[in-house]
Amino acid sequence: MNTDLAPPIAALAERLLAGERAALARAITLIESSRADHQADAQALLRRLLPHTGQAERIGITGVPGVGKSSFIEALGTMLTGQGHQVAVLAVDPSSSRSGGSILGDKTRMARLAADPRAFVRPSPSSGALGGVARATRESGLLCEAAGYDIILVETVGVGQSETAVADMVDLFLVLMLPGAGDELQGIKKGLVELADLIAVNKADGEQMLAAEQARRHYRNALRIIAPEAAPWRPDVLTVSALTGQGLAELWATVLRFREAMEAAGQRQAKRQAQQVRWMDSLLQDRLLGRLARHREAAAELAACRREVAAGQETPLRAVERVLGAFQGG
Repeated sequence: MNTDLAPPIAALAERLLAGERAALARAITLIESSRADHQADAQALLRRLLPHTGQAERIGITGVPGVGKSSFIEALGTMLTGQGHQVAVLAVDPSSSRSGGSILGDKTRMARLAADPRAFVRPSPSSGALGGVARATRESGLLCEAAGYDIILVETVGVGQSETAVADMVDLFLVLMLPGAGDELQGIKKGLVELADLIAVNKADGEQMLAAEQARRHYRNALRIIAPEAAPWRPDVLTVSALTGQGLAELWATVLRFREAMEAAGQRQAKRQAQQVRWMDSLLQDRLLGRLARHREAAAELAACRREVAAGQETPLRAVERVLGAFQGG
């Protein structure tokens, strides 16, 4: 085993709990590794650290390209570290489908926050995971919590199903919108607004102030229709400016009100528990499909069944039974 990558787990855990940034970075590298021995060490590390997790505020942030996610996160993160918070940013970059390479540019785009001693910025390649969410993003968040970071910001790539995936691993899901983009109704069609716990119209400064206020009103009207009347929290819409800092304090106050409302309704912990179970179910499904793909007879039967189902020659249920029969040796 590469001892530079995977030092003794107990020692690594102690260093991470002491807030050592190098230990946190090394632990995340271990989590992200696909090697079987590294994965075994990573899970042993997580089990040691689980009692020290769960206290942080987990916030997912998404938005269409050009909305200014990185600038917004840097402005919000800098404000929060100035208030004494420890802020971790897990920014998932799109991986190349050909080379597997990733832009990994968030440390460049968030240069000021990345240099802040009270912040930790970790760009991670999505590596083809569903919706552009890195396979180890959840585990990385737990490591950051154990290291003492009390606010975890997860930035999505803002395409595909990444919004749904991130919304299922955070407490609050924040959607950034552009002023005057003419996509208010289109956003609702895409389901993005339905996922939002909070919407912020960014770039509300200069000549775009009026357009930002108009967009805020449009989204508020839409949310009155979408949000359930009996819900403990009805999503709000704010205007903010990453450039000037306008609205950031109000946005954070709204985040805190959201937490209070969810805790008072007993839904904060219930939501986290449901997320954990869905995460386990998703991992179980992935592992089972992986084993099936490596089983020669089952893989051959699966390929044949897919062709027959596509051609209308076999029913999907019967096809599943055939594949499972081949997997079980029946």
